[in-house]
Amino acid sequence: MLSNIKAKILDESTLFATLTRWRLFDQKIVFTNGCFDILHYGHLHYLAEAKTLGDKLVIGVNSANSVKKLKGQHRPINDDLTRYHLLASLSFVDAIIEFDAATPYELIKKIQPNILVKGGDWQPEQIVGANIVLANGGMVKSLPFIDGYSTTNIEAKILEAERRKG
Repeated sequence: MLSNIKAKILDESTLFATLTRWRLFDQKIVFTNGCFDILHYGHLHYLAEAKTLGDKLVIGVNSANSVKKLKGQHRPINDDLTRYHLLASLSFVDAIIEFDAATPYELIKKIQPNILVKGGDWQPEQIVGANIVLANGGMVKSLPFIDGYSTTNIEAKILEAERRKG
């Protein structure tokens, strides 16, 4: 079973071969990205909804180095191995690809997804790579944000609990 999960975590060359195979069968490719540091209900809801927009869901996951630059030296909380495997264990996720840049722009350029999705805290015009997808006749969508669910909120609760103990 773990081998099925690991098989979804791809390097670029394996991903591009997989994308080619999917496209031969005219499957619509949905792409999203994020840090996914502590997987929570908001992530699950958003990713499951993203999958309903197409046939295959590809997730670009920020490397630990990239997360540190975006979120600060205290992040990520979970290591890369954990974050990638947790996402890949979700039945509706088809592929995971790591990226080390600040944004997934170059990755989106290479993948050329049919549909680009982010959570509701992003307006479609703010979504990195939207211009690429729209220029190819694709769709860019911002899915509803589930209030109260964020890694930052979870981190704050943990820190507050530790502060109260101390």
